[in-house]
Amino acid sequence: MSDLPFSFTIPIPHVIPSRVDNHIKRTLSALKGQFLDEATYNKMLNQEDSLIYEVYEIKRPEVEGELLMGISIVHPGKVGNEFFMTKGHFHSVLDTSEIYYTLKGEGYMVMETPEGETSVEPLSPGKVLYVPPRWAHRSVCTSRQEDLVTFFAYPANAGHDYGTIEKTGFRKLVVEGENGPEIIDNPRVK
Repeated sequence: MSDLPFSFTIPIPHVIPSRVDNHIKRTLSALKGQFLDEATYNKMLNQEDSLIYEVYEIKRPEVEGELLMGISIVHPGKVGNEFFMTKGHFHSVLDTSEIYYTLKGEGYMVMETPEGETSVEPLSPGKVLYVPPRWAHRSVCTSRQEDLVTFFAYPANAGHDYGTIEKTGFRKLVVEGENGPEIIDNPRVK
């Protein structure tokens, strides 16, 4: 990695950055225990370990003062009536924030603090979302046929804590309701 300034492009509608240092693919098996309808999850997983989301990272040294950035792509789909989503995470350095800019698709960012405060913000093209320090966050794609694509940037020393969410889940879920997406309480989280 160079200490020199650099640039890259995010060509629309293709959205894959012209510079990519790491490509992460998360399949259905990576989200074990995160969907409410475990029977449907298991049935789907037995048929195919479908690709749920991808992350294209532009890496920097993971030290204070640097920024990590990239593109997150959550593909459309559902497990039962719950929309496809990212694993979700707190930052290991809890007092770090993150910025998301929606390029394509529709969805929500589900967020919560360790103390239980929640927020669910809609995502649509052109929307910028600021995730404050101490807020876990998860992207959810509610588009029927289009990927939810966001550009993100956060402090390079922030790290990721996936384990807390894997144990407890988020307090809010995004599901298909009679009139479209609905936000509901997660009955597994007390």
